Amino acid sequence: MEYVEHWPSPLQRSRSDFCDAIFFHGAHCMNLSSPFSIVQPTDIHFGTGILHRLPEIIAGLGGTRPLLVMDPGLIRAGLDSRVTSVLENGKIPYILYDKVDPEPGLRLADAGAALAGEEGCDCVIGVGGGSAMDVAKAIAILCTNGGRAADYLGLGRITKAGLPKIMIPTSAGTGAEVTFTAVFINEETGSKGGMNGDPLYPEAALLDPELTVSLPPHVTAATGIDALTHALEAFTSVQAHPVSEMYSARAIELIQANIRAAYADGRNLAARSAMLLGSLMGGKALAMAGVGLVHAMAYPLGGMFGIPHGLANAVLLPFVTEYNLIGNLEKHAALAGMLGQDTEGLSLRDAADLLVDELHGLNRDLNIPDSLDALNIDPGKIGEMADIALTVARPVENNPRQPSRDDVIAIYETAMEGWGTAGF
Repeated sequence: MEYVEHWPSPLQRSRSDFCDAIFFHGAHCMNLSSPFSIVQPTDIHFGTGILHRLPEIIAGLGGTRPLLVMDPGLIRAGLDSRVTSVLENGKIPYILYDKVDPEPGLRLADAGAALAGEEGCDCVIGVGGGSAMDVAKAIAILCTNGGRAADYLGLGRITKAGLPKIMIPTSAGTGAEVTFTAVFINEETGSKGGMNGDPLYPEAALLDPELTVSLPPHVTAATGIDALTHALEAFTSVQAHPVSEMYSARAIELIQANIRAAYADGRNLAARSAMLLGSLMGGKALAMAGVGLVHAMAYPLGGMFGIPHGLANAVLLPFVTEYNLIGNLEKHAALAGMLGQDTEGLSLRDAADLLVDELHGLNRDLNIPDSLDALNIDPGKIGEMADIALTVARPVENNPRQPSRDDVIAIYETAMEGWGTAGF
């Protein structure tokens, strides 16, 4: 793995506080007794300017004619040439597929797979945010497994390896470049769900911080909190283990130290680099330990109202976290310390409360709405939203506090009203 040469000064400070927060905030922060398994099939290439290695990576995977799945926003912004010029200079012919929506539907994957088959593509490159990468991963699976994308929703339904997949994220958020999930809107039902399975792991991920520099502030904020949500939920997941916790903790440290700087000045390459690495590590953590109730409750916001995934997570995160505190006070208190709060001398509950305060404060600094009402969510749909959220089984099962339908409704209602109304 390659790394950028210069890191921001916050990353070079003493790590004693960080280590204390993870390992010495109580014996229960790490579960050393339960067995766990780790799958890490993705070759990761990270560094400023590393995009130039794309032809070499394609050749190493036996590819000669990739389907290039690209976020159309990159094309409108004139950033597509950053990737296409590398392919053209490497004399690699490609087929462009730019039919990607912020909340993609299953039919986009079906259409992309049909195009890849017609054009004889032998590998797939996903360039953009989580949506582009999810579409690319699903296309690669459909090209070898056949059928429709809808056939593979759920866990363990993919039986064959897909075409070789290379992911190139252009935002620091989803971590989709190292996960085994692809999330879609099901046009037939209006619901949001994922296909999950080890064959969805990309064979390679190429992370170049320079590709994130032009990301607008509001996208930087939402995707950054999305990455933080992955790390926080993986850390508190009932499936967490020492290795997933290591990735979670490092992701949290990187994001906490750099998200405000990246938001304030997108040209800050050091902050952008740290955010991209934090997003990567958050993705690794969620692939190992899973996410929780924030994600389950965010799905209906995307499926029913078209709210971008990162923004939905960001608005819900403080409210769900406050509900979750009593599920594992020790870990939430440790998280407060990781996010820069002074927890010395405080009870676990008081320390954990500081975490909620910090999450609200972070959203405020990043100009993220503090309520669902600000997103124009219809309060009359809360019951339906709760029912859908509870069907997102794995995140609900991973959550440190098991919610009832009434609990989920109460969280949504509190989030409708905004900061200062919670009291779980």
